[in-house]
Amino acid sequence: MTFRTSASSVTNSRVYSGPMSRLRKGVSTGLAAGTFLTLAACSGGNSSLTSGVGGIPGSGQAPGAHDVGLILPLTGRYGAIGARMRDAAKLALSSQGSPVLDVHDSNAAGGAAQAAHDALTRGDAMLLGPLTATETAALAPLAVEAGKPVLAFTSDSTQARPGVWVMGLTPEQQVRRMVDAARATGRKNFAAFLPDSALGHAMAEGLQRACRDDDLKDPQIVFHSMDVQTIDDGLKSLSDIANRQPPTPVVSTPTGPSAVDPTADSPADSTTPAQPPATPVTAPVVPPPPFDALLLADTGVELGRIITALHADQVTSDQVQIMGPALWKAFDGKLSALHGAWYAAPDAKDRNGYVAQYKAVYHQAPSPVTDFAYDAAALAGNLMKQGGPTVQALTRPDGYMGVDGLFRLRADGHVTRALAIFQIQRGGGARIVVPASRDIAVRPS
Repeated sequence: MTFRTSASSVTNSRVYSGPMSRLRKGVSTGLAAGTFLTLAACSGGNSSLTSGVGGIPGSGQAPGAHDVGLILPLTGRYGAIGARMRDAAKLALSSQGSPVLDVHDSNAAGGAAQAAHDALTRGDAMLLGPLTATETAALAPLAVEAGKPVLAFTSDSTQARPGVWVMGLTPEQQVRRMVDAARATGRKNFAAFLPDSALGHAMAEGLQRACRDDDLKDPQIVFHSMDVQTIDDGLKSLSDIANRQPPTPVVSTPTGPSAVDPTADSPADSTTPAQPPATPVTAPVVPPPPFDALLLADTGVELGRIITALHADQVTSDQVQIMGPALWKAFDGKLSALHGAWYAAPDAKDRNGYVAQYKAVYHQAPSPVTDFAYDAAALAGNLMKQGGPTVQALTRPDGYMGVDGLFRLRADGHVTRALAIFQIQRGGGARIVVPASRDIAVRPS
């Protein structure tokens, strides 16, 4: 594959511009890695922008100078999501001198493949999007054949390949971060109890890969369906509760002849003095399960059933580090029963400047999925100003600092992200117990 090359390449200097320079000053000192993606100054609206294709704001270039193709669903079921992501991309490329966005609706006739064909025909140097894994699979062969890089917004890591990067927050990224953090606390034996779904299998594959890369023994993995019996039986098997359960303690009660009538085996009537009280017996401690870290992926009613089963099978947070998906962040205030459990996600503080600018321009808060569109567009703008989207520039080993923190594009199409570890609190909610790294090692994710 040959991307457009240039004698000019992205330098190692960090890029500061407008509000981003103020936003990032607090973390710049001592930061060893990552180019900052610029947040364009646009608090006064779109007065500094000129029209690009189809009225989409772009740079000061003449109409028809199509540099960056943006492919999103702008109509249909996901039209509202696509429109907000388009707005985020516009925000990232709103400063003078930025490349023009060539916007295409992946829900129009011909779908994502036709949108890609149109963008490539117009001469776009790279493609941002589409949104879903199915659309990415349809679009990727065209872009790869044309030698144009794709920054897709799906979180399905199976779509990653040389020249096609998966920009969404993937299950594998989350699992990798939690395994690394768990190992740092001395955990060595990993297990997973996961739904028999695409998410469950992606989490399982991520756990297997992380354990293999870290020279840990293979994790125990059990998949379950949604019914209560399957959940109960599956967790009993995984936790080995039958073999961990100690014998039922026998309460010691004095027996033998009555102190009043030595010939009697028991008190004859209510006037007989009561026997001494039974000797209290301390409940035996249940040994820990055959793992010290457990990965879950369920939400909703199924998660409630799993929590009940965990309690019944004596899988406790003082013995096992429970880990879950970033999806828990949306309702962690209701997860007090899982206090001590972890999930990995971006640190919300990293996106405060972006949120403020998005609100100022569009008068509403950006949804998390818009972050990927912003970062992809900012990266595209950065590269286009520095000589073009070469493989070397895209995959620089120290990565880029985006609105959700540091990320690095690998040559195989996977993206490594620096995520924070959140811990569920006793009263619900979560707090960061392991901050996101400000450096990304060159390693699998």
